[in-house]
Amino acid sequence: MINAIILINAERTKINSVAEQLVNLEGITEVYSVSGRFDLVVVIRLPNADDLAELMTEKVIKVDGIVKTESMVAFKTFSKKDLANMFELGD
Repeated sequence: MINAIILINAERTKINSVAEQLVNLEGITEVYSVSGRFDLVVVIRLPNADDLAELMTEKVIKVDGIVKTESMVAFKTFSKKDLANMFELGD
């Protein structure tokens, strides 16, 4: 499993439209409208790097209204669930 985050700047009048287009793409699990330097934060979960490459170079690039992106691939994922399982004791 590969996890990635895309930070997106969108045209001001198209932020909601961009978010709606993105959330419908396979592999994108969440899209957040945020404050700060970027307009949207996109969370991606896919089986492998080839799927991520296809998503970014063939699908995300076609979304109308995106001005700039910054992508990050996660090396390791930490979550509350993972941490709870680490400390769970057997019966």
